[in-house]
Amino acid sequence: MIVPRTSRAEILAKLAAKRAANKPIWIASAGSGLVARLLENAGVDCVNTFSGARLRANGMGTMAMLWPILDSNRQTLDYTAEDIMPALAGDAFVCACLNANDPLKDMVRVIEECRSMGVLSVSNIGPSISYVDKDSQIYRVLNQSGVTFAHEIEFLRVAKEMGMVTIGLAFDEEDSVRLVGEAQPDVFCFHAGTTKGGRVGYDSGETIEETARRTEAANEKLRALSSEVLLVAPGAAMETPEDAQFILDHTTCDGFWTGSSTERLPIEQAVSETAARFAALGFSGRGEA
Repeated sequence: MIVPRTSRAEILAKLAAKRAANKPIWIASAGSGLVARLLENAGVDCVNTFSGARLRANGMGTMAMLWPILDSNRQTLDYTAEDIMPALAGDAFVCACLNANDPLKDMVRVIEECRSMGVLSVSNIGPSISYVDKDSQIYRVLNQSGVTFAHEIEFLRVAKEMGMVTIGLAFDEEDSVRLVGEAQPDVFCFHAGTTKGGRVGYDSGETIEETARRTEAANEKLRALSSEVLLVAPGAAMETPEDAQFILDHTTCDGFWTGSSTERLPIEQAVSETAARFAALGFSGRGEA
């Protein structure tokens, strides 16, 4: 088959049109072709791929990608090319979330590989050093060994120069301001934290009101840096469509980014409920005299 292609100009025009029409931009993660196709049919603007989503499809939590059990970039590139791209009709564009700190790869070549398969957008979340607490010893050791947030910023800057749509991500205000100011991404996501709920979700105890407040505090600083950047919100207490609506109503976000909320959680619920109904079946009338 021939995978549909797009361009930076076409993607940005669609996103600008949604903003002009006052419609929220929707980015969603997919760890399988089936989920990607269902999301596209539902109207998602961007399907993002990364090793965390692929691991979620295997029943693990997103944070499993931080453990040294795989080449996260190779996994993302392979399943994006084989599972995701052939499943889409071209209504949604694909963003590959990559590890800019990969010591074994020239990230320019990785970007070129993305372009060759029809992926015209990249992000720095696959994984990002932002997942690691800054006051931890492991964060200091990683920086000392050359795994830095600066490499992620440079990756996004180079990707944009190469004609890619860039989607930046960070977990706190300091990194958010730095990334938007230095990399000037087309889209930015202030990541409020791992999505709660389901079998492997992490509940920090934060309310949706607190998630909205933290997100908007970051938004205010980012809007001062760039009026053009599109801001989306994911994670933490944003678990349901009602939660996402609360974020839209109480922040200046241009849209939202769903991961587990439209992937892991619905699958867990639907399969568990349907399987339980099958498990309850029995033989009617057999064994009766």
